[in-house]
Amino acid sequence: MIFEKGHLYHIYNQGNNRQQVFFEKDNYLFFLEKVRKHILPFADLLAWCLMPNHFHLMVHVKEEELPVSQDSTQSRALTPPQTRSFQQSIGLMLASYTRAINKRNNWSGSLFRKQTKAICLSCSNNNARAWFDLQGITVINIQHSEMQYPNICFNYINLNPVKDRLVKQCEAWEFSSYADIKGLRNGKLINREKINELGLLLQ
Repeated sequence: MIFEKGHLYHIYNQGNNRQQVFFEKDNYLFFLEKVRKHILPFADLLAWCLMPNHFHLMVHVKEEELPVSQDSTQSRALTPPQTRSFQQSIGLMLASYTRAINKRNNWSGSLFRKQTKAICLSCSNNNARAWFDLQGITVINIQHSEMQYPNICFNYINLNPVKDRLVKQCEAWEFSSYADIKGLRNGKLINREKINELGLLLQ
């Protein structure tokens, strides 16, 4: 994953071997706290959806790297400033969630696929409108620059639970940004001002 400041990205991953990664409500809520900690310092969250075996995030990148807070007992004069990239922060988020799930269930090993995908939605050479299935997750093909589609991705993420037949109406799925965007819930993860600025609209 390579991120550039000022661009929109669709970030997604799924369970290793398509296995389930969220097992109960507390798992979804715990993952959202990880999103708050590891995603929001670097990016505005525009859309999100957590499904039983995968997740989707749509973000607008604000920072590619940020300083890592140092232990107050260390002398700052003796230790050079350290930074963490957005890519590293995503890796830490998934590793931290995996550790918690493994510990709770007395498991070991990978929970998510090794490689998290991040597709640029606003890069001029990366925009198209066709759909395709990638290892069990429907994603959008973005090979043709004349077919830009940030709003298509925005809708796809928010409407995903209905497409996958988990619910009949999007507002019935608790673990997505749909209800927040529609004003049915006052969730704090999404940046409504940035959504409006970019002209993103739900169907």
